[in-house]
Amino acid sequence: MIEELLPSGAEAREVFGDPPDAVLYEEERALVATSVEKRRTEFATTRFCARAALAALGVPPAPILRGERGAPRWPSGTTGSMTHCEGYRAAAVARTDRVLSLGIDAEPHLPLPDPAVRDLVTLPEERRGLARLAAARPEVCWDRLLFSAKESVYKTWFPLTGRWLDFHEALVTLDPDTGTFHARLLVPGPTVDGTPLTGFTGRWRAHRNLLLTAVAVPAP
Repeated sequence: MIEELLPSGAEAREVFGDPPDAVLYEEERALVATSVEKRRTEFATTRFCARAALAALGVPPAPILRGERGAPRWPSGTTGSMTHCEGYRAAAVARTDRVLSLGIDAEPHLPLPDPAVRDLVTLPEERRGLARLAAARPEVCWDRLLFSAKESVYKTWFPLTGRWLDFHEALVTLDPDTGTFHARLLVPGPTVDGTPLTGFTGRWRAHRNLLLTAVAVPAP
C-alpha cells in the first residue's frame, strides 16, 4: 500500500507481521541489545523491509545503523525511511539522484488517545480544520492522520537539515478529496538547488485499520 504514495524511482516493501527470516547484523543487534523483545522484533522487521527495498535498487545488503538523533544511516547514494505500528512494518528507499529525501509513517486508524495529545501536536488553525473534516467525513480519524503527516514531514526534513522540527513549526492542511496534504513551514527551510523550501507536499491513505502518509522531495 505504501508504494502507491511514493514517486517514480522509489522502492518500498511492507509486511503485516514479523517474518522469522528477519535477522540483524551483529552491529545492528548491538543497537537494541538492551531493548525489550517487541522493540527488537520491530527493529529487525523494518530493516528486513529496508534491505528488500534497497535490493530492488541494486544495492547489496548491509547493516543499517543509526545516525544523528537515531535517524537511519542509508548506503551512500540512497535515502529512505522506515515505519512500524501494530501489525504493519514498512520501508521506502530511493537513489538520491532521483529523490533527495523521503519520509513515511504508518499509524493505527484510531483517534489520538487524548485531547491533550492532540493539542500538543497541532496548531489552533489545524484544530479548526480537523473539526471541519470530522463533520464532513467522520469515517476518517483526522487527528491521527494529521499526526502521521507531521511524522512523515519530519522524517523528510531531518536528512536535509540535520535539525529538529517541532510539531508547531509546520502547519499541515489535509485534502480529503485528493488524498494529499501540504505542510507549510513556519521556520526557515532547507535550500534545494539554490531555492529555499517553504513546505512539503505529501500523500495519504486510510485503509481499514491503517493510516499511511508519505512525503518525497524530488532531486533537482
